[in-house]
Amino acid sequence: MSEAAKPRVVVVGAGPAGIRAAEALVVGGLVPVVIDEGERAGGQIYRRPPPGFTRPPEALYGSETAKAIALHRSFDSLVGAGRLVHHSRSSVIAIADGRLQVIGDAGARWMSYDRLILATGAMDRVMPMPGWENAGVYGLGAMQIALKAQGAALGRSIVLAGSGPLLTLLAVQLLKAGGQVAAVLDTASMRQQLRGFSGLAARPLFALRGLMMRRSLGRLYHAGVRLDRIEADERGSAVVLWRDEAGRSQRTSCDAVGLGWHLRAETRLADLAGCDFAYDETWRQWLPQADAMGRAGRGVYLAGDGLRILGADGAEVAGRLAAAACLQDLGLPFADISSERRRLARLNRFARGIAEAFPWPAEAAAGLPDDTVVCRCEGVTAGELRKTVEFGGGEVNRVKSLGRVGMGRCQGRYCELAAAEIVANAAGHACAAAAGRLRGQAPVRPAPISTLIQDAATGG
Repeated sequence: MSEAAKPRVVVVGAGPAGIRAAEALVVGGLVPVVIDEGERAGGQIYRRPPPGFTRPPEALYGSETAKAIALHRSFDSLVGAGRLVHHSRSSVIAIADGRLQVIGDAGARWMSYDRLILATGAMDRVMPMPGWENAGVYGLGAMQIALKAQGAALGRSIVLAGSGPLLTLLAVQLLKAGGQVAAVLDTASMRQQLRGFSGLAARPLFALRGLMMRRSLGRLYHAGVRLDRIEADERGSAVVLWRDEAGRSQRTSCDAVGLGWHLRAETRLADLAGCDFAYDETWRQWLPQADAMGRAGRGVYLAGDGLRILGADGAEVAGRLAAAACLQDLGLPFADISSERRRLARLNRFARGIAEAFPWPAEAAAGLPDDTVVCRCEGVTAGELRKTVEFGGGEVNRVKSLGRVGMGRCQGRYCELAAAEIVANAAGHACAAAAGRLRGQAPVRPAPISTLIQDAATGG
């Protein structure tokens, strides 16, 4: 088959899922196009610092150093050999009629595809709390990006709060880098964490590694806490007020706060691509639907945390499976993936254990005080959301149109899950699923107005 006759397969995302998908496509005889927002491939978990960075890989990736280096080298070698096309620092902001609208350093353009693999990953799942809109409050992911990409701790005395593996991992990484962590506040109780034991047993060594990290934090770590509020002065965050598992009030001084409750799948492009969605009770969020190989219909394949929140190892497996499905559907050769499917099942059991051990605090989100800012982009409070429900009904898109929640720069990525809990509770729904989900719309990332002007001029 000539190069011109080969189908164009586009992979969006160059994290573990996107890299492994691209590798498999190359082995299948294709020259895939990879679009990624990062300057260098690796994704969030294996994010690479700028050239000339002096911290060694071992300090950035810990026990995952060998895997990170192997992924980076594999991708770079394929790019260097011309076996794939890499568009870095580029964002897909729209999908329509078999084309992607891409913006990057060279401006905006439309790119056609025959098959599309979305490996868009995930982002912090953040629950609002009183005072989180103050300066000096970040997502855990943002703090980790600053540490990996620039070797910088976002604060001199840091409180980390939320739940999930990243909470412990980031605390250990900050301490190893010389940062000062004032407290690690986990909203999951030890009893709750034990409920996920059967699932965590699917990867005993990985679970043991996490427990050893936890143990290294000593008295910095507190389980089963209730977060009350963040107080700030003219310089930013100053005190976190919280209650320990026994209900006693505590105050921890700081100058920065990191918040995060595991991950939220990045699904906006899957929505624009026409994928079906279903509410996942375990993860308490809407997730796109696909078969075991990642087929989501209409020539679209999904891989990684944007489909199933399985972490980096699961993303690699899912990337290979999605590529194999794509090659199979195109009638091209692909590697035997029977062992990968078995491995994916085991990783899925582990991930479910994580979700059960470190749950999203739905009740706390639903019961946020009226004066809590829920949507930081638009300044919408929990009380305003509840009032909107009174005359607009308990459906999130209706609430959005009347109250502007989710209309800001992030398009609901930070506020949607908490807003759904508030709306469902105020409307008397049994669960957040009954409130629906915010519909995706283009552009999925902030785009310069020149992009729209260019489309109007060219008829794009």
